[in-house]
Amino acid sequence: MINRKQNLLIGWNKKGIEKMKTSTEYLKEANALVEKLDVEKGIDRHKSGEAIFIDVRDSADIASTGTIKGSLQIPRGFIEFAADESTPYHNKALSKDREIILVCGAGGMAALTGKTMIEMGYKNVKNVGGIGDWIKAEGPLEK
Repeated sequence: MINRKQNLLIGWNKKGIEKMKTSTEYLKEANALVEKLDVEKGIDRHKSGEAIFIDVRDSADIASTGTIKGSLQIPRGFIEFAADESTPYHNKALSKDREIILVCGAGGMAALTGKTMIEMGYKNVKNVGGIGDWIKAEGPLEK
């Protein structure tokens, strides 16, 4: 519902009416919760072979730019199913105790995905930002 006088989006909850969150607010929360990893440190973590890398972009984006070598490709809209051990869609490569490093187009979707994974019990989730920065830094790629 839009309150034209105040020009705010509002919604109902058990307490009554409240201001609804904006995308900026969701992103601010995600960035506060998910550690941002410098791309050079991300490349070092990739070389170590100890972290799980996940590209959360859709397949068309990945096809056009390539992705981080050896990364899992799990779209943002599917992560809740892939990360949940109780679903038949759980990706068995994911472990709540392993370091997980996320990449997307610019960093925002990776941050939001990281927040979701942390809320699902994953303990060591980081955001390496956008694939463009990875490519520019000459991180390992695959098409």
